[in-house]
Amino acid sequence: MKIREMQLLVRVAESGSMTQAARQLDLTPAAVSAAVQRVESALGLRLFERTTRSLHPTREGLVIIEGC
Repeated sequence: MKIREMQLLVRVAESGSMTQAARQLDLTPAAVSAAVQRVESALGLRLFERTTRSLHPTREGLVIIEGC
């Protein structure tokens, strides 16, 4: 996992929103979503539980994010 991806995961977790994280990182929400999906795919883990109204880290996500 690249440092930029690690920063992105932390920002998403802290803000609780991919859209907010995208604004803070000067990226598009689609770019943030794609990056999260790439990391999840590479790790074979779901890092965030997503609904239309909320986003929060899974247990596995918390371990990964704390390590970042």
